[in-house]
Amino acid sequence: MQLGVVIGSVWSTRKEEGLVGMKLMLVKPVNVLDEQAASLPFIAVDTIGAGIGETVIVVTGSSARAALMKPQAPMDAAIVGIVDDKEVDQRYR
Repeated sequence: MQLGVVIGSVWSTRKEEGLVGMKLMLVKPVNVLDEQAASLPFIAVDTIGAGIGETVIVVTGSSARAALMKPQAPMDAAIVGIVDDKEVDQRYR
């Protein structure tokens, strides 16, 4: 799992059948210690109704497909939680 911030939405009228009806969001991964971007943004299927600006929990690979109970779906990332708050021990900052 990793943390990210939803920075946008992605629309696609033509897509593989396994993605039909799925909400696609653009997520920027963040470093939990300093809130800076950890890598380039990526597209994730939204399973819970996240919105732009929210910090989310993202799973990738087979865990993403399992979250939607669609083992054959062509996806590699899924938003599975919205973060309410977090706390990091100051020794690790």
